[in-house]
Amino acid sequence: MLTSKEIRNQFIEFFKSKDHRAVPSAPVIPHGDPTLLFTNAGMNQFKDVFLGQGNRDYTRAVDTQKCIRVSGKHNDLEEVGVDTYHHTFFEMLGNWSFGDYYKEEAIAWAWELMTDVWGLPKDRLFASVFRDDDEAFQIWTKYLPEDRILKCGEKDNFWEMGDTGPCGPCSELHYDGTPDKSGRELVNADDPRVIEIWNLVFIQYNRNEKGELENLKNTHVDTGMGLERIVRVLQGKDSNYDTDIFMPLIDKISALSGIKYEHSEAGKTDIAMRVIADHIRTLAFSIADGAIPGNEGRGYVLRRILRRAARFSRELGFRKPVLFELVSVLVQNMGDFFQEIKENQDLITKIIKAEEESFLQTLDQGLIKFEELAANSGNVISGDDAFLLYDSFGFPLDLTELIARDKGMTVDTDGFEKNMQEQKDRSRSSRKNVSQQADSDNYDFDSEFIGYTALESESTVLYVEDNIIILDKTPFYVESGGQISDTGIIRIEGKEYKVTGVKKSGNALLHFIEGDTNGSMIGKRATATIDKQRRRNIMRNHSATHLLHEALKRVLGTHIQQQGSLVAPDYLRFDYNHFEKMTPEQMIEIEELVNNKILEAHKVETLVMSLEEAQNKDGLKMYFGDKYGETVRAVIMDDNYSQELCGGTHVGNTSEIGFVKITSESSIASGIRRIEAITGSSIPKHIRKLESEIVKEKEREANLLDQIKRLEKEISELKTKELSSGLSDISSESIEINGISVVAKRIEAENMDQLRDLGDELRKGFKAKGIGLLGTIVDDKVQLVCVVSDDIKNDYPAGKIVGQAAKFLGGGGGGKPHLATAGGKDITKLDELLETEFVNIVASFNN
Repeated sequence: MLTSKEIRNQFIEFFKSKDHRAVPSAPVIPHGDPTLLFTNAGMNQFKDVFLGQGNRDYTRAVDTQKCIRVSGKHNDLEEVGVDTYHHTFFEMLGNWSFGDYYKEEAIAWAWELMTDVWGLPKDRLFASVFRDDDEAFQIWTKYLPEDRILKCGEKDNFWEMGDTGPCGPCSELHYDGTPDKSGRELVNADDPRVIEIWNLVFIQYNRNEKGELENLKNTHVDTGMGLERIVRVLQGKDSNYDTDIFMPLIDKISALSGIKYEHSEAGKTDIAMRVIADHIRTLAFSIADGAIPGNEGRGYVLRRILRRAARFSRELGFRKPVLFELVSVLVQNMGDFFQEIKENQDLITKIIKAEEESFLQTLDQGLIKFEELAANSGNVISGDDAFLLYDSFGFPLDLTELIARDKGMTVDTDGFEKNMQEQKDRSRSSRKNVSQQADSDNYDFDSEFIGYTALESESTVLYVEDNIIILDKTPFYVESGGQISDTGIIRIEGKEYKVTGVKKSGNALLHFIEGDTNGSMIGKRATATIDKQRRRNIMRNHSATHLLHEALKRVLGTHIQQQGSLVAPDYLRFDYNHFEKMTPEQMIEIEELVNNKILEAHKVETLVMSLEEAQNKDGLKMYFGDKYGETVRAVIMDDNYSQELCGGTHVGNTSEIGFVKITSESSIASGIRRIEAITGSSIPKHIRKLESEIVKEKEREANLLDQIKRLEKEISELKTKELSSGLSDISSESIEINGISVVAKRIEAENMDQLRDLGDELRKGFKAKGIGLLGTIVDDKVQLVCVVSDDIKNDYPAGKIVGQAAKFLGGGGGGKPHLATAGGKDITKLDELLETEFVNIVASFNN
């Protein structure tokens, strides 16, 4: 039996033998095409050729393209795992002709590969063609009887890139897996017994804006065959999931869960295993190609997929992260051909595990809340409740629908979308600044922005109203792309007007000033001057943001994408997608990388190009969802170290930035982190601020030390008083020797000072002729204090008495006649000293 690796290789080698160039798969993240969330077909990387906007140095190509279909019209998510042949991630084997061969060769080679190379039974193959494509029908009659060639309509056999553009009829090969080969009526019926395995697209038309078909100058061939489906057929399986593509993953899931995979289409645990096995491939390949789960765009789609898989893992009894444990199996199975998942294995594993842990923290609470809502919802979860689950517990809508379906319930999706739109409107409204009062106004004037090259202009006043001035040209930058607006001065007839903000309305640039205008200004000459030092600071920070962005990618991973930014005169802020806190070592590495680029003094180039040119330029950062015009500006530093589409203002050379210092790093949302940094003149201010804080900290530390000493003294005094209160009891335990009251006792003192104070208190309690010895252990050493009343201290000096006592413990000491201290090494003999030996020492003292 052929393995999936052998089948993939045989396909590529077959077409290489037909003079096709083997080309690598494009990433599943189409970085150069902001119109697509994911690469969803083999033709994506050749779209410019079909549109007549690009070419290749070859006319025939073969590849296997990594594809993801989870959104838009290509959305198979709900079928994945439930049936046995839909996937979110799949490989599309394809061969291509760019104005070279056409239908005859494409059909002949498809038949040759299927029947001669792979040996598929001819009586199990059907071909379908577009109903008007008599040419393709006649070609197929060379290989199949007419009753095995079906004519179908646009839905199944006419391919279009979009509402307009290249298109053409297609011809599909279908495999009949019915036991008695009776599958003719099941062709294109979405039945797992008869499945489409290869689609041959013949691009011969262009659909114009009127919807009319026009013949193309050149015709092309674009074919696509799902590897998972052909492997299923060639390995004789009833399910794509039973092949060697998926079974290593399913076997691992089975081993981890302790649940056997039964190869059942309807079994809950089997469905769960299939979903997880499918979804881990989408997640791993997306992360390897630079995406990461997040809150918007493709990041949100990936987060939905991960949470869907995590939810299905509950069906298998998992309560802890498990998806990340499958990455190594996937790498072992596919990493030899797709090196990117092997090279990024650690990153993939970390991101998936972090996302799982984050979601599982709220999943249990969300499920409890769902049960509570469902109990009062009849058969429908309301849009408000679905939104609550999304907003508070991170449940994507399809996850709520999945849980609801398990309970025989539905979800009010329209109500959910209404809530989502209201949230977006609220968010948009909260971002408005004071100058957005102009949004509702229509200013029919054209203002020319000249601020890329000029900081001052001689202009003409076109319009005034209240505190708004419109000029025919201006150097004032309007807030965009994170860079804030310029401020400055407009002078009209000797009078200065301070500009506090700028706003764009249509083609007009509105300057908001302090004070009011008057109608006599219209038509007058005006000098518009921005705050030059402020602009230079902004330019430094904006260029530094670009350098930081690239450094983050190089240190943390290629998945890093900008999620937001603010470029102000005194600091910059950059938000990015990442799954964990940056380490101090990573922060140092990023700073060093950026500052090296600054010290190397690289020229900062700004190139104006068409959007098509930008999409085809390798390494140029552009982002899905951003709206670009026909002409765009690319800012390039250090011969392509950093390349980004950007409409902001920048320094002419990286050396003008001076230095970059990251001042903070934090989390602002799940999977989104933020760094703040400063440049140029803000650095000395930051240093002075730190020095001031250090001085204050030292003063604070000194004050704290004083407080600690005072508190320690107070505590010691309180402890001494507490212990002193028991000294009267100790005195009552004295024995009389030669008319002298003698007392010896072990006491829990903390240090020698406290023991000495307690000895003093004991001595004060002697009414006449008294000798006392107090002992304690401090730091594994014996401490002793001996006290003697004044009336006998000359005959019984405390220093000599304590010296003998300490000698018994292997130590020594001395002091004044009325009070003396000593220390001893042998703590095991302290009790013996106090209970018997001290009495003997006193009794024999004057003998």
